[in-house]
Amino acid sequence: MQALRGVDLSAPAGTVLGLLGPNGAGKTTAVRILTTLLPADGGSARVAGLDVAFEAPQLRRRIGLAGQYAAVDENLTGFENLQMVGRLYHLPKGEPRARATELLERFDLAEAGGRLVRTYSGGMRRRLDLAAALVAKPPVLFLDEPTTGLDPRSRIGLWETIEGRVAEGTTVLLTTQYLDEADRLADRISVIDHGMVIAAGSSDELKDQVGGESLEVTLESADEAAAAAAALDGVAAQPPELDGIVLRVPVAERKGKIAAAVQRLNEAGVGIDDISMRRPTLDDVFLKLTGHAAEEDGEEEG
Repeated sequence: MQALRGVDLSAPAGTVLGLLGPNGAGKTTAVRILTTLLPADGGSARVAGLDVAFEAPQLRRRIGLAGQYAAVDENLTGFENLQMVGRLYHLPKGEPRARATELLERFDLAEAGGRLVRTYSGGMRRRLDLAAALVAKPPVLFLDEPTTGLDPRSRIGLWETIEGRVAEGTTVLLTTQYLDEADRLADRISVIDHGMVIAAGSSDELKDQVGGESLEVTLESADEAAAAAAALDGVAAQPPELDGIVLRVPVAERKGKIAAAVQRLNEAGVGIDDISMRRPTLDDVFLKLTGHAAEEDGEEEG
């Protein structure tokens, strides 16, 4: 069985490339190959200008990796974990200690830096793991499902940290199955399913593939759907779709459509409970491309 079947990815320096897909899609396999942890059976890849297969030792000094599960030693303190990473990167004498102190402060872990990591919460461990990935100031950072299992507050905090790193010039490859995460962080997104990239582009470009904006009209009764569709024929770009008592009407442009729709429905005597304009989401994109909703639970692929 092939985990990946010809994946073509690229990310300009100082941007975030989001790799979006359900569990088992091949996201983690791609990260393991790009970070030299897993040899590829074919093809080629360059990260930070270095060949993944033939320049692996040099490449490892230029990348950072934070995965789904915090790779920190629970029997060391937060400070000791970061200092150890600095020593493993062979940073100059005194720098591991200085970087550990700096990163604990930056990740709001200064007060906990002297405590054993086994006393940390899940969010604290994840922040420490990300800090460890940044000890050597890598120009490229790989984040494999970095917010899996975190509470909403911790997720937002981690997002802000990632945005800060990118603002300072770091290039990030982010794998995620959380659509809101990709929508917020990624400059470009590659959607991967069954080991293949099935779509790529910015968030807005992917949404445009699904279609433009649409009016969502909640009717008082489904019996009035035909009358409502006829009344809105003049504003619809495509035939409306009925879902229960919600009529979705694709429109070519947004301006003035709600007012026009309300007037037409009123003249036709159609009763409505609500009306709003809706733009496609990444959920819509994912459903259309893969035939199923994004899966946000379960174990990631090996």
